[in-house]
Amino acid sequence: METEELYQTYKPLLFSIAYQMTGSVTDAEDLVQEAFLTYNHVSSEKVIENKKAYLCKIVMNSSIDKIRSAANKREVYVGEWLPEPLVDAENDPSHTYMMKESISTAYLLLLQQLSEDERAVFLLREVFQYSYEEIAAIIEKSYANCRQIFHRAKKSMENRPKATTMDFQSMKSNLEQFTMALQTGNIKKMLELLKTDAVLISDGGGKVKAALNPIYSSERIVLLFTSIMKKLPENTRMEFKVVNGFPGVFVIVNDNVAYVVSLEFQDDKIWRMYMVANPEKLVHLQK
Repeated sequence: METEELYQTYKPLLFSIAYQMTGSVTDAEDLVQEAFLTYNHVSSEKVIENKKAYLCKIVMNSSIDKIRSAANKREVYVGEWLPEPLVDAENDPSHTYMMKESISTAYLLLLQQLSEDERAVFLLREVFQYSYEEIAAIIEKSYANCRQIFHRAKKSMENRPKATTMDFQSMKSNLEQFTMALQTGNIKKMLELLKTDAVLISDGGGKVKAALNPIYSSERIVLLFTSIMKKLPENTRMEFKVVNGFPGVFVIVNDNVAYVVSLEFQDDKIWRMYMVANPEKLVHLQK
């Protein structure tokens, strides 16, 4: 199989692994490119029998290295940390695996609480359905050790939220109604669409003004959003997108994506709102 064919075949899988490990679209794309460069160099000198396993091993190990090297930055990160938004842009095949798995922002945040090894084993086993033998070969640990790591990680992930029973169109309709109510100042309608115990998490990374801590309750969230709207210029517009598998919206100011908001639902209402405003996490979305 030629390198170009390998790239087309395995890029979606490799991108998915790297993104779920790092929470960064930019890093995931870089790690995949580096993996194929490494593969080309090594394959020119020796025969690689299992190409898929070899590429997965490179990407997984590189992802673990990336996480460890970024640990100090995460410790001093200003405010809440959210993953870079993954937007389903015109059914990009690099993202189809991710969308199929419906990996939400909440799920990615739970993954971030696991150690690098736990995250690697859990993803390979739970999401990508690898055998323990395959996982052991990829992360270079024993079969028994991988089983122990997986069960420990699975226990930590038990608190993940239950998936909503709402269909995608209903969720999108709720988001459209919320943004319309926000733009027209209809506070009553916004409160109707939000759960009373809704939570807003925003990530400005210390680069732009954003709430440093989660905002709890529908009333406080509405107050914050109406305050933000008053400060936005007249040329601000909103575009609806699929963000991390759920309905989301771009807030575009002066032709630049200034905010990306994604939602999660519970009991047919908006339950969690994630707002990424850190410009460094939105670079890949700028035109």
